[in-house]
Amino acid sequence: MYLNKISYMFKNIVFGLALISVVACGSKPRVNLDEGMLELKPSAQHEVIASEVANLLENYSYKKVPMTDSLSRIVFANLLKSMDQGRNYLLESDVEDFKQFETTISQDFRKGDLSAPFYIFNVYSKRYLEAMEYALTQIDTDHNFSVNENYIAYREKLPYFKTDAELKDQWRKRVKYDLLNLRLTSTEKDSVDVEKHKETLRKRYQNIISQAKKTNSNDAFQLIMTSLTDAVDPHTTYYNPSFAQAFNEGMSNTFEGIGARLQMENEMVTIKEIIAGGPAFKDKSLNVDDRIIGVAQGDGEFEDIIGWRLDAAVAKIKGPKGTTVRLKIIPAGQELTAQPKVVALKREKIVVAEESAQKEIKQIKGEDGKMYKVGLIKLPKFYIDFDAYRKRDPNYKSTTRDVRLILDTLRQEKVDAVVLDLRNNGGGSLQEAIELTGLFIDKGPVVQVRDVRNRVEVDSDEEAGVSWDGPFGVLINRFSASASEIFAGAIQDYGRGVILGSQSYGKGTVQSAIEMSRFISATNKLLLKAKGDSKDPDTPNGAPEFGQINITMGKFYRVNGSSTQHRGVTPDVVFPTQYTAEKFGESSEPSALPWDQINASSFKRVADLASVNQKLNNIHQARMKKSPEYQYLLEDIDEFKKLDSIQEISLNQVELQKERDKAKAKNRARINKGLELRGLPLWKEGEPQPKTEFDFVLDESLNVVADFIKLVKK
Repeated sequence: MYLNKISYMFKNIVFGLALISVVACGSKPRVNLDEGMLELKPSAQHEVIASEVANLLENYSYKKVPMTDSLSRIVFANLLKSMDQGRNYLLESDVEDFKQFETTISQDFRKGDLSAPFYIFNVYSKRYLEAMEYALTQIDTDHNFSVNENYIAYREKLPYFKTDAELKDQWRKRVKYDLLNLRLTSTEKDSVDVEKHKETLRKRYQNIISQAKKTNSNDAFQLIMTSLTDAVDPHTTYYNPSFAQAFNEGMSNTFEGIGARLQMENEMVTIKEIIAGGPAFKDKSLNVDDRIIGVAQGDGEFEDIIGWRLDAAVAKIKGPKGTTVRLKIIPAGQELTAQPKVVALKREKIVVAEESAQKEIKQIKGEDGKMYKVGLIKLPKFYIDFDAYRKRDPNYKSTTRDVRLILDTLRQEKVDAVVLDLRNNGGGSLQEAIELTGLFIDKGPVVQVRDVRNRVEVDSDEEAGVSWDGPFGVLINRFSASASEIFAGAIQDYGRGVILGSQSYGKGTVQSAIEMSRFISATNKLLLKAKGDSKDPDTPNGAPEFGQINITMGKFYRVNGSSTQHRGVTPDVVFPTQYTAEKFGESSEPSALPWDQINASSFKRVADLASVNQKLNNIHQARMKKSPEYQYLLEDIDEFKKLDSIQEISLNQVELQKERDKAKAKNRARINKGLELRGLPLWKEGEPQPKTEFDFVLDESLNVVADFIKLVKK
């Protein structure tokens, strides 16, 4: 959802950043971190970073929010919510104790004093482990599944537990629910195997406890810093070194490693997917469910990684392309006592194909009975390999390059129209949003950006010509954000195509991704080095040493002058949605910037589609009156709204089974209605559920585009 734009607006304040104050490492905390149960402590590096981030937020971000008692209250609430949103672990007395820091916690960040948030985190961690340990003791309790009692899994709207007895009763019910769920979801043969269910649950809880005990001060620091940045602005974020590396890899849709997705299972790093085209795929020595028990760099010594945290193990396995990593493997299905095999792989740059632009050609029957060929492009995000781009790699990967090739193919396939599906596309690179727009318009402004000094820069497509000049549709929803909104807004303002779906997210701010090392003074770096605290040993190779801050430095405006902030983009043809503006999107964020407007930039419309859009809506609404699938959509929205109430789950086996049978029957009837409408075989009792996924919004959007083709030709 974040946009990376290292622009003139940041360069002009670099001199000011040099004036950031020096923070003495290890300043005296307000809370004694050596007392009792407290274990995790902030490092000197954490203290320095916290102070510098607070200074940036106060003096150099777009909002410039002071560290006051009112901000402290928001940080405090964020911290509690991020730890125990479901209110299943903390007691009311814990929260009352924490309130001593409620009005001062943000001021402490400015001083580099993290003792208060670490104290809160440590109490929470203690409560979490206590709850899970108690849950373990309840597995062998005799649970009566015939009595009528209910379990509330998610208690955000309820008060914190007043007593330890209340909390324990909640966890007794949680264990009972988990055991009941195992009964009801097991095969008929295993449904009465009580001991098997207990052992399954025991292993599950033990694994949760084991992973919780591996929580370190970096985890706590990340959560704490997010509580601060979210209080100022929902899109300003500090990332620790590991998170920063992951964010940057996500932006580029590439990473350097062996080409395997890993997961922690029973204390061991387990291969869950081999990525096509990567080193592991080419070597063919690794398989899904193989377990990695040791890692060696090149010809170096093996390190035993059994029981390690997943991120620490991954940091050892990943590495720069061209380097060699050796893995000690226990093949899938073999016991741990088996002789491990050793596999040597040369790391490569891996392209994440499923998150790249993908095409499909749809045959659509129009209202006139004519068949139309529509090219559908699904774009999950706006990506660019910044590192390769900066190095002038002629084959760097980017959204625009990929979509341009797809459009070339679609033209050769002689499609009648193109639809770009941006649903759930949270944004990405601003540069790519501008360049992608340029594939559909012939030069001109795309977006306006106002910086921290209220100066407005107009970013334009400078390349003449277009890659597609035919009928065009853009599909958005409530989770289309940032770059998606810039693109959809520009297409709408130029009259270049029809926008379909539901109102977008409303994220109209621009972030610059900056390494924190630029803000750490030379004095502090020397102090940290002297303390041996300048780099965490678990920092992945190539990750920013002090992490990275994505800080809001500007605000976006459409070429018509309207901000995308809060309001987002309203489609020309609107579909109903369960995701309301009050609870989803930018307008639901208390710290979000407001909507406003500036002067329009000078641009030339391709067409005025107002009358065409009105006709499209009329045809669409007439079709909806006769559509049973449209009624199903409205029913789904009503069902979703009911989920917002406090959900009580019956712990009576007979009652819960009835509820699930009723839900299954309703689901089967709904799927069969869809199959029947499409002339497909019905789903019969005893058969596995069909894999067919019905996407009514997409199907109807393609129908609207077929109408659009006909109207444009007229």
